[in-house]
Amino acid sequence: MKFFELIVPGVEIAIIAVMIYYLLSFFWNTRTMDLVFGLGAFLLLYTASRWFYLPVLQKLMLYFINVAVIAILVIFQPELRLALSRLSVKGKKYREITEFDKFLDSIALCIYRMSERRMGALILLENQVSLDEYANKAVILQAKFSQELLESIFTITTPLHDGAVIIRGTTILSAATILPLADDTTQISKSMGTRHRAGLGISQITDALIVVVSEETGKVSIARDGIMTRGIKIDRFKGIFRSVFTSPQPNLEKKVDVIGWLKKWSQ
Repeated sequence: MKFFELIVPGVEIAIIAVMIYYLLSFFWNTRTMDLVFGLGAFLLLYTASRWFYLPVLQKLMLYFINVAVIAILVIFQPELRLALSRLSVKGKKYREITEFDKFLDSIALCIYRMSERRMGALILLENQVSLDEYANKAVILQAKFSQELLESIFTITTPLHDGAVIIRGTTILSAATILPLADDTTQISKSMGTRHRAGLGISQITDALIVVVSEETGKVSIARDGIMTRGIKIDRFKGIFRSVFTSPQPNLEKKVDVIGWLKKWSQ
């Protein structure tokens, strides 16, 4: 019992130190840091008023505290909510799913906007099999994905539009990538060109998800495991994307580790 009483102060000091470190690391270099400094000065002034026994000043400061607590909760409500959400496991999972959905919506919108404008495009979404063999022979970009960047690459007046783009996670790895052509062209109609043949060829030797936008018809095709499907609508595209890049769910209680996939896929 005495041993427990001896270690309690040390445990409390450690907990308080962690809390102070967390608050300072979260608020550092933000407008809330000014509030932290203000609170520190207020506590020093209050301690001094008690030390030198200044009852009027103590009472005024207590009145001020009653008003300041409510004001702080109202003014800094967004920052406080964000700080609390970082401690919440549920909030973390919500952000993970939102990150996946945001990327999916962004790339889907970009692909189908190019489809409407009949911009030819060939996009490889890397899965488990590394595509470094092809990326290293192309123009290395290592750029964070954005709709504007992807569309500008496939603009016909740019030097990078001819070839494929490899996307690893949320990073555009390379552009103007040369791919092997499929020998078996029975799945390719006369309206399909070299992009479709290259997309089908790379799908036969990797597990990547290949997206082809036809320059002539604007139709979106998806190639995977040596099979090409034409005329994919945006809702079906999202469904295929989810089925490829999310973990299987044996039961309803098992959650998909989306953020783990994004981190692993972006490496």
